[in-house]
Amino acid sequence: MPALLASASIGHSLDAFFEAVGQFFSDLAAVHWGALALGLTFFGLNLTLRSRAFFHSLRAAYPAVGFRWRRIWGAYFAAVGFNNVVPARGGDVIKLFLARSSIPGSSYPTVAAAFFVESVFDASVGVLVLIFAFTQGVFPKPPDFSKLNSFDISYLAEHFRFTLFLITALAVIGVVSFALLSVRARAFWARVRQGVTILSDRPRYLREVATLQVLGWMCRFTAFWFLLDAFRVGGSVRNVLLVFAVNQVAGAVPFTPGGAGVQQALLVKVFATSAPTAVVAAYSVGQQLAIATFTALMGLGAVIFIFRFRSFKEVLHAGRASRDAERAAERAGELLVEDDSRESHRSIEDEPPARPPRPRGARY
Repeated sequence: MPALLASASIGHSLDAFFEAVGQFFSDLAAVHWGALALGLTFFGLNLTLRSRAFFHSLRAAYPAVGFRWRRIWGAYFAAVGFNNVVPARGGDVIKLFLARSSIPGSSYPTVAAAFFVESVFDASVGVLVLIFAFTQGVFPKPPDFSKLNSFDISYLAEHFRFTLFLITALAVIGVVSFALLSVRARAFWARVRQGVTILSDRPRYLREVATLQVLGWMCRFTAFWFLLDAFRVGGSVRNVLLVFAVNQVAGAVPFTPGGAGVQQALLVKVFATSAPTAVVAAYSVGQQLAIATFTALMGLGAVIFIFRFRSFKEVLHAGRASRDAERAAERAGELLVEDDSRESHRSIEDEPPARPPRPRGARY
């Protein structure tokens, strides 16, 4: 019975999604293409500013190494483009590999830790956006997520025990991993601290990261204002902040590319009183398709012309091979250190014991 109910829910979600897709293409002539172009332009500026902030975090971690912002920009766009067309955030793997390969002598733990730097500011803004959304009376409360026409988020909201178990399991895995790595790999945590070096220099962090993120959020705000106008929903401060809140929730459920299903269901609910349902459904799909197409093309262009790969798939294979090679090298290094310590221990044991000092006046 649960399997049948889940299947019916998935089918209903897919029907709603494809109905919205059909509505979008039927209203294609009504799209304001100038506003759409401006929206995508400002969205690209947002990603460009964020990539520059990421570059500054990496430069603080590797001050003596020379590397180009162009490659970090390409890695950032490639990751966003891949995440918008493929679920489960595989683009983060692409960004990690491409950024690491762009910095001579860098390590995966350090580059991955640099991801965390931008999340400090984003998390603070995200909390404020969600607080605003929940006070507007149109954004559904978490218990009401089970009533949305999106299988992924409605299933998690309806099966609260499973969701709680999943969160607990992930937390336990994280704690265990932290404990194991703390004991067995002190060098790993040294590399992680290296990745967040810029956080220890507050003036530099505010100047080179936080300021760029503020400008990035402003560009993102402008982008969604134009996108709302392009699809006839209407741009306003309130509407843009509601879209931000929808994106926050959708980003936490990475079961669909860019959280498309969650976005569509929430946008239809949030803007139910602001515009006709058909218009909102067309906007939810049109916005997602426009951003996905734009970022995917930009990301693929970066992969081909900057990094000289032929496809995202080739990047993923190269990334896995690189990571496996690094792990093998680390294991070989650990074994070599153990062998050296054993040899030194044996040499000490094989040496004859030193004679005790002869007391004065003693005769042997």
